[in-house]
Amino acid sequence: MGPILCVARSRGERAIRLLILRSALVVCMAAMAMPALAAGDREVRARVMPVYPEIAKRMHIFGLVKIEATVDAEGKVTAVKTLDGNRLLANSAEEAVKRMKFAEGAGVTNEVVSIDFPRVN
Repeated sequence: MGPILCVARSRGERAIRLLILRSALVVCMAAMAMPALAAGDREVRARVMPVYPEIAKRMHIFGLVKIEATVDAEGKVTAVKTLDGNRLLANSAEEAVKRMKFAEGAGVTNEVVSIDFPRVN
C-alpha cells in the first residue's frame, strides 16, 4: 500500500482511504484544541504595574513581554516564566505578575499575561 494520497484502485480502497483521512483530521483538530482547553481564562482581580527598569529607559528599550503564570485555586500566582520579550524588561514583568491576584478557580491553571512597556522619550 502506497501513500494515502495516491490514486485508489477500487471504490472500497478509496472509501477506506477517505475514512482514514477524515479520522486523521478529527484527531488533529482535537489535538489543536487541547492547549486552548488547558490554559485558563481567569479574570485578573488585582493588576500590578511593573517598574520600568532604568537601564531599559536609558537604552530606549520598550515592547511587550509575555509571562506564563501558574495560578492556584485561590487565585495566587505560584510560579512565573517569561515566554517572549526583551530580557531587560522580563525580570520586572515577572515580579509584577508574581504580585497579581486572579479570580478563584477549580484548580491550578496557567495564564498568559502580556505586560506592555511603552516607549519613553
